[in-house]
Formats: sequence, structure tokens, C-alpha cells
Amino acid sequence: MVDRLILGSGPLVSSVAGSLQEQSGTVQVVTADEKRAESLHETGVSVFKLDPTDPATLERFDDVDVVAALDTAGEHNLAAVRAAQRVFPDVYTLAYAGNDSAIDDAAFSAIVDRVIDPGRVTAQFVMERAGDAGRQMRQLWRILRELDSLAVVTHDNPDPDAIASGVALATLADATGCDAEVCYFGSINHQENRAFVNVLNLELRNLTESSEVERFDGLALVDHSRPGVNDQLPEEMPVDIVIDHHPPRTPVDARFVDLRSDVGATSTLLVDYLDQFGLDVSDDVATALLFGIHVDTQAFSREVSQRDFLAAATLTPQADLATLERIESPSISPPTFETIAAAIRNRRIEGEILLSSVGRLADRDALAQAADRLLMLENVTTSVVYGFADGTIYVSARARSTEIDLGETLRDAFGKIGSAGGHVDMAGAQITMGVLEATDEREESLEQIVESVVADRFLEAADTYGGGGGGHRPGASAARRRRRAAPDRRERAQNGARRQDGGTERRRDGGGTERRRDGGGTE
Repeated sequence: MVDRLILGSGPLVSSVAGSLQEQSGTVQVVTADEKRAESLHETGVSVFKLDPTDPATLERFDDVDVVAALDTAGEHNLAAVRAAQRVFPDVYTLAYAGNDSAIDDAAFSAIVDRVIDPGRVTAQFVMERAGDAGRQMRQLWRILRELDSLAVVTHDNPDPDAIASGVALATLADATGCDAEVCYFGSINHQENRAFVNVLNLELRNLTESSEVERFDGLALVDHSRPGVNDQLPEEMPVDIVIDHHPPRTPVDARFVDLRSDVGATSTLLVDYLDQFGLDVSDDVATALLFGIHVDTQAFSREVSQRDFLAAATLTPQADLATLERIESPSISPPTFETIAAAIRNRRIEGEILLSSVGRLADRDALAQAADRLLMLENVTTSVVYGFADGTIYVSARARSTEIDLGETLRDAFGKIGSAGGHVDMAGAQITMGVLEATDEREESLEQIVESVVADRFLEAADTYGGGGGGHRPGASAARRRRRAAPDRRERAQNGARRQDGGTERRRDGGGTERRRDGGGTE
């Protein structure tokens, strides 16, 4: 097996071959230069003194992962790549353009996956694409090349990071000849999200049935990692590509998986791929990616990494900052105002934790906005806002203290009766109400039952994940006594939720249930 096949002669060949020797996999060099072959052989590089432009020479190699034509002369590299394309039609190719003014750039670009121009020719540049660091990029490229069409599915009610990531992946797919569409279930309700899609004229397909995805050759998930978890796909549906920045709680099954929780946004990962693929994107796509990073890192203040800043710096010269200002200042709908007002009106404070039930929801996405605003209240370090609609209880939580892990707290509180997940300071949950909503009881009684399910369970879990014993919450002991005073109501509510769920536990990991602006009020 040959992982990397280097063709040509010159200092770049020696530099790259020597560096690749120190990485995993095998390296073979084919050069017609006898002195270069002897020099490489003395350093331990496997080298063949043969004509790299002859297809018959290349036929002796099997299972080539990448071909790099790095001769000093661009015309030699063009001939070598043509020979490689005949023998390895699906292999990823890099070629140095050289300084030959006679070379037709269009002819080069037509057959080479990545052309290295003289201004960028460094061993490090080649290593990032031909070495171990570029292995994921080449694997993604091969899968996209194999597919004629691809459904890029975001999580339900997508936020800017999910939308931008989907659009960027579709751009990558199109560059390989794969026809891709960005798809989502649910709705886009948040006023900023609607402005984001409309102002940038982003093309998205709203799915109503999972069968609509079956017409595509492949399936990709962005900003979440498992079918059937915060999307309406069948759980058993095969997945080709997963790209997400949320840590999974269970193994992810797909042909290509890139899960990196050390960045603040999935958009950051897509910026990296666009750079490695050498693709120029439109101003609208650059603006979308920058906004996706901005939103998911809360203006570069939450779980932000150096790579997020570097990605933003790459996008800023091309992004339309005036358009971003328009997106961030949209009008707010009356239902959103009503939900925020209800959250303020119904707030209840337990120590440093603020909880608020808004009752029946008209705009689910307003929960996240209400939780953000209530967190601004003095002496409040955690806000939990919840309501119900369409047979489901939605919970959105925020924190500005390190004393509580919201993701773990919500999973502990609601994981066995619904789905929950998120980050340390931002999380959400969804709980199926089951027979509760069909009851003939008054609306006030239903709201009380919902409160008993959400508030009491959250406070108990917060005692565990907030340091135990309610240390960060002076009213913890009193709150526990109040919760014990109403066992019948709570037991009844939980039984109703469990009957619909069959007593099974369904958890949503990573981006599954936690999204700052996801239109679903789940974060």
C-alpha cells in the first residue's frame, strides 16, 4: 500500500518526502533525476528512478491515497498528473505550478485538485494537504466525489451556525461535482435567523417528510451527529458525512466523521475545509460563516478557541459587515415580546437560580431570548425558562457561573423522560407531555403540572451538579422541602410524560437539543 506518491525532482520533493517519512503511512518517490534518487535513498526514503510522466511506471503502485507532483518545472508536473489521472482516476492530486509562463492555468486546474502556485510553495503548505493533517480532508473529498447528489441536513429549527455550515459543505460538494442541497425540518422563527436567511439569500429546503431525503445519493449531518436526534430522520438511516463541534455521548456511525469539541462553532471547521480545498466562496457565504461563528461563540465570549479567531480573521476581509449589522437588528414579533414579558412576569428565584414558566408557547424560539435577558438580572447566575406547545415541554437554560454545568444538569433532570443536552453555560431540553395535554383540567392546572416537572427536577439536579448540598444556592434546603410538599402532583405529571415515552430514555447529544437561536426554544 502506498499512502503518498510524490512525483518529480527538486528541493520541494526532498523536503516534503523527508517530512512525510516521519508521519504514519508510507511514502514513495518517483523521479527521473539519478542524483536526486541517490540523495533521497541515503536518507531512507523509498525512491524509484523512473519516468513519473509514464502511466506504465505508475501502474506498479496500489492503493494510493494522494499524488503530489512537485517537480521544479510546471510542465513536468502537468504531464505527471495526466499520467496519474489515467492510472488513479479517483485519487486526490496536488501539483506545483512552477514558474513556466507557457503553462495554461485553465488546463492545470481542470485536472488537478489543488494547484500550488509559486507564491505559496512551501513544504508546510504541501504537508498540510499531503500529510496526516490532510487525511480527513482527502477522505471527505473522496466521499463527495463518489456521490452524485447529497442532502446536507441541519438539526431541526436551525440556527446560523448550522445553516452556514450546511451552505459551506454544499459549496464543497458542488466543487467536486456533487449536487448538494441544504435541508432542515421544523421552522426558522427567530427574527435574526429569518433575516439571516433572507438578507443573504441562502437557499434552504424545508423538509416535511423523511422520505424526501431518499432521493439523494448521500446524507450529511451538520451541527448535530445522529439521525433521529433533533431531526426527523429515521434513526437507522445510513449517514455518509458528519461534521459537528458538540461532544457526542455515544459513538457516531458514518463513513466520514469530524467531531471537534475544541472549537466554538461548526462553521469554524468548514472554514478550515474551504481553505484546504482551496475554494473561493461568495461574499454571502463568507458573511454567513462569520455570523455563524459570532452567534455560537456569543460574540467570541463563550467556549471560543484560537481557531475560531483565525477563521473569523480569514472571513472578515470578504464578509459584508454592514449586512451583519442589518441581520442583528431585525424587528421583533409581538409573540416574542409576549413570551419575554411572561418570563419576566412569572419569574421565581431560588438563591441565584431564576426559573420562569411562560405557559403555552406561541413562539418557541422566544424561550432562548427570554433566558438570555433574565440572566442579566442582578444576583442571578442561572436562568431557566420553559413553556409548552404541540404536546411538548421546551426548556431553555443559561448560566454565567462555573458552579453549575447546565448540560449535565439538564441531562440528569430530563434525560429519562425526554431529551436534553448542551454546554456548561447554555443548554436545553424537550419533554413529551403525553396524556397531560389531553386532560380536561383548566389551563392553570396544566401550567402547574408543567412547572412541577421542570422546576422541581431542575432544582434537584442543580443540587448535584452545582456542587452538592445547594452550596451555591442559599435557598436549596427550603426548596427541597417545598418540592416534597407536593408529591402527588409531580408524580402524576411525570407518569403522564413517561406513558407517552414508554419509559425509555432518549438523549440528544452534542448539538441535538441545545442551540442558541434554533427556532425551537431548545437551548
